[in-house]
Amino acid sequence: MNELFSVITKNEKETMAVGASLAKTVGKGVVFTLVGDLGAGKTHFVKGFVKGLDCDELVTSPTFTLLNVYEGGKFPVYHFDMYRLNSLEEAEELGFNEYFDLDSLDGVVLVEWPSQVEGLIKCSHIEIKIEKLQEEQRKITLSSIVGEDQ
Repeated sequence: MNELFSVITKNEKETMAVGASLAKTVGKGVVFTLVGDLGAGKTHFVKGFVKGLDCDELVTSPTFTLLNVYEGGKFPVYHFDMYRLNSLEEAEELGFNEYFDLDSLDGVVLVEWPSQVEGLIKCSHIEIKIEKLQEEQRKITLSSIVGEDQ
């Protein structure tokens, strides 16, 4: 793991702004994992990210649907929430592994709770760790993760 940068945000609006800024720097074929406790701000980060791609769709947590797709921006965003999955095998049965083939990925993937499906994401990706510091304050750290296929 190679830390790229970290930033402290003071509220949800600033967390969303970090997501929007990051979105403006990426193209298709990038996978992000979002790591943090419940209520850390992962979905708010995704809201900002989607907005940064000029998409005005309503972003919600895919906790019960597992996957939300936002197609109204520069390219599709595939937003996963793996919290309710119990295993890698369950994710593979649902066909989720096809979203982590960087050669055919037509958008960007953001995965909340990647630890629930350990081993699914074999490609190189960026880990976004969001830590609660105080009530509204968050520390957001981006790190590059070299995949097994490298």
